[in-house]
Amino acid sequence: MSRILVVDDEEKIREVIKEYACFSGYEVEEATDGMDAVNKCKENDFDIIIMDIMMPRLDGFSAIKEIKKFKDIPVIMLSARGEEYDKLFGFEIGIDDYVVKPFSPKELMARVNAVLSRATAKVDEKESKNEKYVYEDLVIDMLGREVYVEGKKLDITPKEYELLVYFVLNKNIALSREKILNEVWGYDFFGEDRTVDTHVKMLRNSIGKYRDKIVTVRGMGYKFEE
Repeated sequence: MSRILVVDDEEKIREVIKEYACFSGYEVEEATDGMDAVNKCKENDFDIIIMDIMMPRLDGFSAIKEIKKFKDIPVIMLSARGEEYDKLFGFEIGIDDYVVKPFSPKELMARVNAVLSRATAKVDEKESKNEKYVYEDLVIDMLGREVYVEGKKLDITPKEYELLVYFVLNKNIALSREKILNEVWGYDFFGEDRTVDTHVKMLRNSIGKYRDKIVTVRGMGYKFEE
């Protein structure tokens, strides 16, 4: 049984999430703020964290950065703030999804399922057959899950890496946002086109001079052009 840590200073929100999570077969632990969450993660193992941003003592962003120092746990950020800046910052520190309040508990559980599915899935069959992808001096080490440009290792998030690998494994193929959401995030109906656009923007910044290789296909999505 997968364990979820629900972190929110509002008791009613924790109760709603716990009710739906338990109904879906998950075991739930609660934390009332970021500091409480950090301490619980030091003492226990969780399969996923649902973390609010605005909380007393320690906010959600700071708590996630602290937890990531000693444990790599998938995170869904929960917030009343839906600004692009907050989402970008969340993805930059390694969260897996971002849900804006008010939210549908059923949709939240679908996102939990999708994130856990991605986290526990085996390495893609295509990826496992190829140790490296090389284009000029862009190198993707599939086994080590690392990316290099001009011999320098890039500091990219796990989701940026997955997105880049998906692009290069489907190079020169126009991919819709819906298709990308389904393959990289593990869901389609519950996803948002903006999620793809945000990550593509981050990935382009990360790969520097190869940013133009990720081409926008107007009215559809993106493709990686060699």
